[in-house]
Amino acid sequence: MPLMPKRVKFRKSQRGRVKGNATRGNTVAFGDFGLQTLEGGWLSAESIEAGRITAAHSIRGEGRLYIRVFPHKSVTSIPLETRMGKGKGEPEFWAAVVKPGTILFELAGVPEATAKTALAKVAYKMPFKCRLVTRTAKGT
Repeated sequence: MPLMPKRVKFRKSQRGRVKGNATRGNTVAFGDFGLQTLEGGWLSAESIEAGRITAAHSIRGEGRLYIRVFPHKSVTSIPLETRMGKGKGEPEFWAAVVKPGTILFELAGVPEATAKTALAKVAYKMPFKCRLVTRTAKGT
């Protein structure tokens, strides 16, 4: 089942713009290897779930998978062939707003070769270009 908030203050949100690079959530914090985006945009809850399933299959129960993004944004759409007016459409799906440089998934407790293959499979499922990054020592 795709991720979505339990409850929200407002059901519908405005589109907004994705500007600049990520300043938060752009380093590997929990695991040893991470999947970093190179482009910005909306990442749907279905895409996050597809990546989670792919990574879980690839690591086969060993190690730990961390999901670093959550879909807080509701994306609305109106039915096809509807006349102008009549207000904003109903929420269609939930999405995470992702800036370039954001870490999407992290893996811990697996060898580098396993992490590379797993995150390559996950990157294939993502709607934008991604790259594999590793944890760097603190202070360097």
